Amino acid sequence: MSRVGKRPIPIPSGVTVEITPEAVEVKGPKGSLRQLLPPGVLIEMNDGKLQARLERDDRGLSKFHGLGRSLVANAVTGVSEGFKKELDIVGIGYRAEAAGQRLTLALGYSHPVVFDIPEGVGVSVDNQTHLVVSGADRQRVGQVAADIRSLRKPDPYKQKGIRYTGEVLKKKVGKTGA
Repeated sequence: MSRVGKRPIPIPSGVTVEITPEAVEVKGPKGSLRQLLPPGVLIEMNDGKLQARLERDDRGLSKFHGLGRSLVANAVTGVSEGFKKELDIVGIGYRAEAAGQRLTLALGYSHPVVFDIPEGVGVSVDNQTHLVVSGADRQRVGQVAADIRSLRKPDPYKQKGIRYTGEVLKKKVGKTGA
């Protein structure tokens, strides 16, 4: 049995939860999310907390127990607090500018790169080289951050590109003539 799946999910104040057999709808101050449940996982409300359990005791279903609990816990955290990923742009002349739902990046190419920001995700630009991607849906925030990073991946030789804040690049060692 999953240890992660057994942990209850506390519901913060201001968050409402609606449970259906195939999904959980969570509404809070940061928005609303509908999280589909993996097969065989049920979510129940007990004493103001959510609890994940399996439909039947089956070894094939037990692998989804912790997954179902984590997905619902991320939805509850997302609508109450939100998630964010921070990116740094490193390189001479590299910069970003946000205007509405568009992000314009100068990344050393012959043209500016225009990135359309999806609905439900916000991107703020601090001092032209620091981006903060934020939103209620953890998966979407991570995917948008990965998509922005993929526009100019960090170069291990010149140490330029878009990287996550705190990401350490291993400098590759050149060939040594022996």
